[in-house]
Amino acid sequence: MDVRDRALVNRLDLVTVPGSPRHTLSNGYLVEMVYLEELSSEDPQPVHNLNWRIALPANTDRQKVLSVEPVGMPFTVQGSGDRAVAVFPLGNLAPDEAGMFGWRALLELRGIKYEIRPEEVENVPLLSPEMQAEYLIDDDDLGMNLPEIRQAARDAVGDEGNILLKMLKIRNYVYDRLEYRLTPYIDGPAQVLARGTASCGEYVGLLLALARLNGIACRTVGRYKCPPQADVMGVPLHQYYNHVWIEFYIPGVGWLPMESNPDDTGRAPYPTRFFMGLPWYHVEIGKEVSFESIKPQPFSIGELAVNHVRFRIVRPL
Repeated sequence: MDVRDRALVNRLDLVTVPGSPRHTLSNGYLVEMVYLEELSSEDPQPVHNLNWRIALPANTDRQKVLSVEPVGMPFTVQGSGDRAVAVFPLGNLAPDEAGMFGWRALLELRGIKYEIRPEEVENVPLLSPEMQAEYLIDDDDLGMNLPEIRQAARDAVGDEGNILLKMLKIRNYVYDRLEYRLTPYIDGPAQVLARGTASCGEYVGLLLALARLNGIACRTVGRYKCPPQADVMGVPLHQYYNHVWIEFYIPGVGWLPMESNPDDTGRAPYPTRFFMGLPWYHVEIGKEVSFESIKPQPFSIGELAVNHVRFRIVRPL
């Protein structure tokens, strides 16, 4: 748990927004985020016809993108909405060539809590065939065909039929069996379940597998958290790690967020503050698309560059 030597108390405004699931928004902050890649290679070699793609922040119920501008070199935008991506046409790179490129975004960030009751989703419509084909499949080495994962999916929900309560039971089942540990790489859900410890990305993998096997459409969301130092404004803040969580879909309602691991306090009953909710300091980037990718292969991003992430809390909203 976080321990702070001070607390800020702000007025909480309750709002109802037509056309979206019922939710509460907190007061928020105007935040500047900068994401940069610095060309840096331990094994310098020429690269030809290089295109670098970096996803852009999305407009959501709790996040408003006021502006995005290039840093270092210009980019073009491909896609729109949740799938908008900045494309940097770097071309040919000589060995030891230096450079920095990325984007700067100005964002309004607020905490959100969706207010959906189980009785309101007792008889939801069936998931469309298109949604089933996209969100109920094993598209990320989830091991959904393994007997231990299929058994875990049955054990997690038991005879529960309500989609919202099923998702909550899956979350609690995962929390009962995992403890958070930062890991250098991500193992599959079967290895994670056997090991009993997991990073946020590994929590996500197991949650996705169990939810999809129970017919609940899910997707991975992320990417960074602004350091939650709301009393430090105008100062560059450094984010050490990226972060991922999930969204699950209720037909007739829409996509709802759920944190991967922060509500796992180690002992049941677990809080539900981030079940259908997110705090103000999350930045939602690139839903439905990879956060970052390059062409051509076989080069990897880590072989060619080092990333830099900075935040600056401008003012309260």
